[in-house]
Amino acid sequence: MARITYIEHNGTRHEVDVKPGMTVMEGARDNGVPGIDADCGGACACSTCHVYVDPAWVDQLPPKDPMEEDMLDFAYQPDPGRSRLTCQIKVTEALDGLVVQMPERQI
Repeated sequence: MARITYIEHNGTRHEVDVKPGMTVMEGARDNGVPGIDADCGGACACSTCHVYVDPAWVDQLPPKDPMEEDMLDFAYQPDPGRSRLTCQIKVTEALDGLVVQMPERQI
């Protein structure tokens, strides 16, 4: 298991154990974490699972593929260095301790 910390825009923290092989989005959805809407169900067809990755973790994640880059153009206030779609981040044991923060809203 990997412990992922999801931080709502208002600062509320949710620490969740997520099984390797799942995505960070599935971990939020399956544990009732508010702020990640995941309207497309993880198909990388929207930007409603957008988060800001904690700066300490940015370089530890796999790079964004072109489809994720395109979808982030539609996200609310994307940050070129920290924004990711949680449906595109596969959980591994190496991500134990990952911290992500939700934007003020999802669009």
